[in-house]
Amino acid sequence: MRNELETPPTRPVELRQRYSTSDLGSLTDAERRRFLAGGDPDPQTNPAIAWELLYRLEPELYDRLIRPERIHPSVIDWLPRRVHRIVEVGAGSGRVTEALIDRCDELIAIEPAAPLRERLAARLAAAGERLQVRNGFFDDLPVPDQSAELVVACSALTPDPAHGGDVGLHEMERVCVRGGRVVIIWPNDPHWLLERGYVYQSFPGRMTLEFDSVEEAIELAQIFYPDAVQEIRRRGDRLVPYEVVGINPPRDLAWKTVAN
Repeated sequence: MRNELETPPTRPVELRQRYSTSDLGSLTDAERRRFLAGGDPDPQTNPAIAWELLYRLEPELYDRLIRPERIHPSVIDWLPRRVHRIVEVGAGSGRVTEALIDRCDELIAIEPAAPLRERLAARLAAAGERLQVRNGFFDDLPVPDQSAELVVACSALTPDPAHGGDVGLHEMERVCVRGGRVVIIWPNDPHWLLERGYVYQSFPGRMTLEFDSVEEAIELAQIFYPDAVQEIRRRGDRLVPYEVVGINPPRDLAWKTVAN
Protein backbone atom coordinates (compact mmCIF):
# COMPACT_ATOMS: atom_id res chain seq x y z
CA MET A 1 0.00 0.00 0.00
CA ARG A 2 1.25 3.50 -0.84
CA ASN A 3 2.41 5.58 2.09
CA GLU A 4 0.02 8.53 2.50
CA LEU A 5 2.98 10.89 2.66
CA GLU A 6 4.34 9.78 -0.71
CA THR A 7 3.73 12.01 -3.70
CA PRO A 8 1.35 10.20 -6.04
CA PRO A 9 2.63 9.52 -9.56
CA THR A 10 1.68 12.19 -12.06
CA ARG A 11 0.68 11.76 -15.67
CA PRO A 12 3.46 12.92 -18.02
CA VAL A 13 2.76 16.36 -19.45
CA GLU A 14 2.00 16.52 -23.17
CA LEU A 15 4.77 18.18 -25.17
CA ARG A 16 2.77 21.26 -26.13
CA GLN A 17 2.09 21.95 -22.44
CA ARG A 18 5.60 21.30 -21.09
CA TYR A 19 7.05 24.72 -21.90
CA SER A 20 6.02 28.37 -21.89
CA THR A 21 7.35 31.62 -23.32
CA SER A 22 9.49 31.95 -20.18
CA ASP A 23 11.58 29.05 -21.54
CA LEU A 24 12.52 30.95 -24.70
CA GLY A 25 15.58 32.27 -22.84
CA SER A 26 17.23 28.91 -23.56
CA LEU A 27 17.48 29.90 -27.23
CA THR A 28 20.54 31.73 -28.52
CA ASP A 29 20.21 34.95 -30.50
CA ALA A 30 20.85 33.04 -33.72
CA GLU A 31 18.15 30.52 -32.81
CA ARG A 32 15.68 33.28 -31.99
CA ARG A 33 16.25 34.93 -35.37
CA ARG A 34 15.49 31.68 -37.18
CA PHE A 35 12.76 30.11 -35.07
CA LEU A 36 10.83 33.13 -33.77
CA ALA A 37 11.00 35.58 -36.66
CA GLY A 38 7.49 36.59 -37.65
CA GLY A 39 5.86 33.54 -36.07
CA ASP A 40 3.96 32.54 -32.95
CA PRO A 41 6.53 32.40 -30.12
CA ASP A 42 4.31 30.47 -27.70
CA PRO A 43 5.34 26.78 -27.49
CA GLN A 44 1.86 25.90 -26.22
CA THR A 45 0.32 26.98 -29.51
CA ASN A 46 3.30 26.53 -31.85
CA PRO A 47 4.50 22.89 -31.81
CA ALA A 48 7.67 23.74 -33.77
CA ILE A 49 8.86 25.93 -30.88
CA ALA A 50 8.00 23.22 -28.35
CA TRP A 51 10.23 20.79 -30.25
CA GLU A 52 13.12 23.27 -30.30
CA LEU A 53 12.79 23.72 -26.53
CA LEU A 54 12.70 19.94 -26.05
CA TYR A 55 16.10 19.62 -27.75
CA ARG A 56 17.61 22.25 -25.48
CA LEU A 57 15.84 21.72 -22.16
CA GLU A 58 15.25 17.95 -22.10
CA PRO A 59 17.70 16.29 -24.49
CA GLU A 60 17.53 13.08 -22.46
CA LEU A 61 13.76 12.93 -23.09
CA TYR A 62 14.39 13.44 -26.81
CA ASP A 63 16.82 10.52 -26.74
CA ARG A 64 14.17 8.37 -25.07
CA LEU A 65 11.76 9.30 -27.85
CA ILE A 66 14.03 8.44 -30.77
CA ARG A 67 15.52 5.26 -29.30
CA PRO A 68 12.49 3.16 -30.37
CA GLU A 69 12.56 4.67 -33.88
CA ARG A 70 14.79 2.17 -35.68
CA ILE A 71 15.72 3.34 -39.19
CA HIS A 72 14.94 0.64 -41.75
CA PRO A 73 18.22 -1.30 -42.24
CA SER A 74 17.87 -1.08 -46.03
CA VAL A 75 18.02 2.72 -45.79
CA ILE A 76 21.48 2.53 -44.23
CA ASP A 77 22.56 -0.29 -46.56
CA TRP A 78 21.58 1.85 -49.54
CA LEU A 79 24.15 4.53 -48.64
CA PRO A 80 27.66 4.41 -50.14
CA ARG A 81 29.88 1.88 -48.40
CA ARG A 82 32.89 4.18 -48.28
CA VAL A 83 33.59 7.81 -49.10
CA HIS A 84 36.23 10.23 -47.93
CA ARG A 85 33.96 12.75 -46.22
CA ILE A 86 30.34 12.86 -45.07
CA VAL A 87 28.48 15.93 -43.87
CA GLU A 88 25.40 15.30 -41.73
CA VAL A 89 23.05 18.21 -41.13
CA GLY A 90 20.71 18.31 -38.14
CA ALA A 91 22.61 15.41 -36.60
CA GLY A 92 20.80 15.61 -33.26
CA SER A 93 22.30 13.31 -30.64
CA GLY A 94 23.76 10.98 -33.27
CA ARG A 95 21.29 8.23 -34.11
CA VAL A 96 22.29 8.23 -37.82
CA THR A 97 25.79 9.56 -37.20
CA GLU A 98 26.59 6.29 -35.47
CA ALA A 99 25.75 4.38 -38.65
CA LEU A 100 27.68 6.82 -40.87
CA ILE A 101 30.96 7.05 -39.00
CA ASP A 102 32.40 3.78 -40.34
CA ARG A 103 31.51 4.67 -43.93
CA CYS A 104 33.97 7.54 -44.23
CA ASP A 105 37.40 8.84 -43.30
CA GLU A 106 35.93 12.04 -41.89
CA LEU A 107 32.44 12.98 -40.75
CA ILE A 108 31.27 16.52 -40.06
CA ALA A 109 28.12 16.47 -37.92
CA ILE A 110 26.27 19.80 -37.81
CA GLU A 111 23.71 20.45 -35.08
CA PRO A 112 22.41 23.79 -33.75
CA ALA A 113 21.21 22.60 -30.31
CA ALA A 114 24.17 22.62 -27.92
CA PRO A 115 22.82 19.89 -25.57
CA LEU A 116 22.37 17.52 -28.50
CA ARG A 117 25.88 18.31 -29.79
CA GLU A 118 27.26 17.41 -26.37
CA ARG A 119 25.39 14.10 -26.31
CA LEU A 120 26.51 13.30 -29.85
CA ALA A 121 30.17 14.03 -29.08
CA ALA A 122 30.03 11.87 -25.93
CA ARG A 123 28.24 9.06 -27.73
CA LEU A 124 30.89 8.86 -30.46
CA ALA A 125 33.96 9.92 -28.50
CA ALA A 126 35.76 6.78 -29.67
CA ALA A 127 35.73 8.11 -33.24
CA GLY A 128 38.38 10.64 -32.26
CA GLU A 129 39.49 13.06 -34.96
CA ARG A 130 37.41 11.32 -37.60
CA LEU A 131 34.35 13.10 -36.19
CA GLN A 132 33.94 16.87 -36.10
CA VAL A 133 30.84 18.16 -34.31
CA ARG A 134 29.98 21.71 -35.39
CA ASN A 135 27.37 24.30 -34.53
CA GLY A 136 25.38 25.38 -37.57
CA PHE A 137 22.04 25.81 -39.27
CA PHE A 138 20.61 24.56 -42.54
CA ASP A 139 20.70 28.03 -44.08
CA ASP A 140 24.38 28.60 -43.30
CA LEU A 141 26.38 25.38 -43.15
CA PRO A 142 29.90 25.85 -41.73
CA VAL A 143 31.48 23.80 -44.53
CA PRO A 144 33.25 24.97 -47.74
CA ASP A 145 31.84 24.42 -51.21
CA GLN A 146 32.10 20.91 -52.66
CA SER A 147 33.51 19.40 -49.47
CA ALA A 148 31.80 16.02 -49.16
CA GLU A 149 30.89 13.07 -51.34
CA LEU A 150 27.77 12.43 -49.24
CA VAL A 151 25.57 15.04 -47.52
CA VAL A 152 22.83 13.63 -45.29
CA ALA A 153 19.92 14.83 -43.18
CA CYS A 154 17.54 12.56 -41.28
CA SER A 155 14.05 13.75 -40.34
CA ALA A 156 15.32 17.31 -39.87
CA LEU A 157 14.87 19.13 -43.18
CA THR A 158 11.39 20.53 -43.87
CA PRO A 159 9.97 23.01 -46.42
CA ASP A 160 9.76 25.57 -43.58
CA PRO A 161 12.62 28.10 -44.01
CA ALA A 162 13.29 27.94 -40.24
CA HIS A 163 14.11 24.24 -40.64
CA GLY A 164 15.80 24.23 -44.02
CA GLY A 165 13.44 25.08 -46.84
CA ASP A 166 14.82 25.83 -50.28
CA VAL A 167 17.81 27.69 -48.85
CA GLY A 168 18.75 24.73 -46.68
CA LEU A 169 18.43 22.32 -49.58
CA HIS A 170 20.63 24.58 -51.70
CA GLU A 171 23.21 24.70 -48.90
CA MET A 172 23.34 20.90 -48.73
CA GLU A 173 23.89 20.76 -52.49
CA ARG A 174 26.53 23.51 -52.26
CA VAL A 175 28.75 21.50 -49.92
CA CYS A 176 28.40 18.31 -51.99
CA VAL A 177 31.07 17.52 -54.60
CA ARG A 178 30.07 17.11 -58.22
CA GLY A 179 28.88 13.57 -58.70
CA GLY A 180 28.25 13.21 -54.97
CA ARG A 181 24.84 12.67 -53.42
CA VAL A 182 22.55 14.61 -51.13
CA VAL A 183 20.32 12.18 -49.22
CA ILE A 184 17.30 13.04 -47.11
CA ILE A 185 16.47 10.09 -44.84
CA TRP A 186 12.89 9.80 -43.57
CA PRO A 187 11.84 12.92 -45.53
CA ASN A 188 9.22 15.20 -44.03
CA ASP A 189 7.66 16.04 -47.41
CA PRO A 190 8.67 13.74 -50.29
CA HIS A 191 6.56 15.63 -52.85
CA TRP A 192 8.40 18.86 -52.11
CA LEU A 193 11.69 17.08 -52.79
CA LEU A 194 10.39 15.38 -55.96
CA GLU A 195 9.51 18.82 -57.33
CA ARG A 196 13.16 19.79 -56.83
CA GLY A 197 14.64 16.92 -58.78
CA TYR A 198 15.05 14.32 -56.03
CA VAL A 199 14.40 10.61 -56.46
CA TYR A 200 12.20 8.95 -53.85
CA GLN A 201 12.74 5.42 -52.58
CA SER A 202 10.89 3.41 -49.93
CA PHE A 203 11.72 -0.04 -48.55
CA PRO A 204 9.13 -2.72 -47.68
CA GLY A 205 8.58 -4.65 -44.48
CA ARG A 206 6.64 -4.35 -41.25
CA MET A 207 8.00 -1.71 -38.91
CA THR A 208 7.20 -0.90 -35.31
CA LEU A 209 8.37 1.47 -32.63
CA GLU A 210 10.46 -0.75 -30.34
CA PHE A 211 9.98 0.58 -26.82
CA ASP A 212 11.83 -0.98 -23.89
CA SER A 213 8.55 -1.82 -22.18
CA VAL A 214 4.79 -1.26 -22.37
CA GLU A 215 5.14 1.23 -19.52
CA GLU A 216 7.75 3.20 -21.47
CA ALA A 217 5.52 3.17 -24.56
CA ILE A 218 2.57 4.55 -22.57
CA GLU A 219 4.64 7.21 -20.81
CA LEU A 220 6.21 8.52 -23.99
CA ALA A 221 2.89 8.37 -25.84
CA GLN A 222 1.32 10.53 -23.14
CA ILE A 223 3.90 13.18 -24.02
CA PHE A 224 4.28 12.82 -27.78
CA TYR A 225 1.32 10.76 -29.06
CA PRO A 226 -1.57 11.44 -26.66
CA ASP A 227 -4.20 10.26 -29.16
CA ALA A 228 -2.55 6.83 -29.22
CA VAL A 229 -2.37 6.17 -25.47
CA GLN A 230 -5.66 4.30 -25.22
CA GLU A 231 -4.80 1.97 -28.13
CA ILE A 232 -1.30 1.29 -26.76
CA ARG A 233 -2.82 0.38 -23.39
CA ARG A 234 -5.34 -1.89 -25.08
CA ARG A 235 -2.66 -3.69 -27.10
CA GLY A 236 -0.36 -4.15 -24.11
CA ASP A 237 2.70 -4.60 -26.33
CA ARG A 238 6.02 -2.76 -26.24
CA LEU A 239 6.14 -3.02 -30.06
CA VAL A 240 3.84 -0.34 -31.45
CA PRO A 241 3.02 -0.10 -35.19
CA TYR A 242 3.68 3.35 -36.62
CA GLU A 243 0.09 3.67 -37.80
CA VAL A 244 -1.03 3.56 -34.15
CA VAL A 245 0.87 6.78 -33.39
CA GLY A 246 -0.06 8.33 -36.72
CA ILE A 247 3.36 8.81 -38.31
CA ASN A 248 5.06 7.29 -41.34
CA PRO A 249 7.75 4.70 -40.49
CA PRO A 250 11.42 5.53 -41.15
CA ARG A 251 11.65 3.35 -44.24
CA ASP A 252 12.28 5.90 -47.00
CA LEU A 253 14.72 8.39 -48.43
CA ALA A 254 15.01 10.96 -51.20
CA TRP A 255 18.29 11.52 -53.02
CA LYS A 256 19.89 13.60 -55.74
CA THR A 257 23.23 13.41 -57.54
CA VAL A 258 24.77 16.88 -57.63
CA ALA A 259 25.67 17.81 -61.20
CA ASN A 260 27.18 21.25 -60.71
